[in-house]
Amino acid sequence: MGTRARTRVPRPVTAPDDAPATGVGASRGFALMLVVTGAAGLLASWVITLDKFRLLEDPGFTPGCSLNPVVSCGSIMKSEQAAVFGFPNPMLGLVSYAVVIAVGAGLLAGARYRRWFWLALNGGALFGVVFCTWLQFQSLYRIGALCLWCCLAWVATIVLFCRVTRHTVGHRMLPAPAGLRDGLREFGWLPPVAWTGIIGMLVLTRWWDFWTG
Repeated sequence: MGTRARTRVPRPVTAPDDAPATGVGASRGFALMLVVTGAAGLLASWVITLDKFRLLEDPGFTPGCSLNPVVSCGSIMKSEQAAVFGFPNPMLGLVSYAVVIAVGAGLLAGARYRRWFWLALNGGALFGVVFCTWLQFQSLYRIGALCLWCCLAWVATIVLFCRVTRHTVGHRMLPAPAGLRDGLREFGWLPPVAWTGIIGMLVLTRWWDFWTG
């Protein structure tokens, strides 16, 4: 009795579902988040840049967002921390937030980006949120004033960083335990809300006497 030789058909080698060789796209909601946060940051950077130039032309100029001794954009603009790299900080925001808008617009059009691109975006968002955190400390505890447009940029950057990190971790472009991936998938809204809430509490306690006086 003869035996029929069995032949195995090898499975095709494909890239992981979470990071296909053709690149990774994103949902419409995620793309819109990039556009909205980028637009918010760009608006804040644009207004601050214009006011900075007006202040350079006229040292007596008072920005419209200088409302009281605490909410005083002028005090922030005149500080050394307002030009960390030798030029006004918001000029860096003009470029960075414009890139975020472009990435979001590309995703809305159906673009798919490779892993290195997503990691670069995540790295840029990390730099942005670290820089904003440093500026928050300087604003609260060194300069002693707040800029409302800066606050808008802070919140936009925090949301951007948290959502981009959730995306890269969720698609396994960044190594992370399964529990962390699941947690970010279920409670991805929590980090930006908690982070922003902590900043709000710091602002409240820093000038408690002023707010309650």
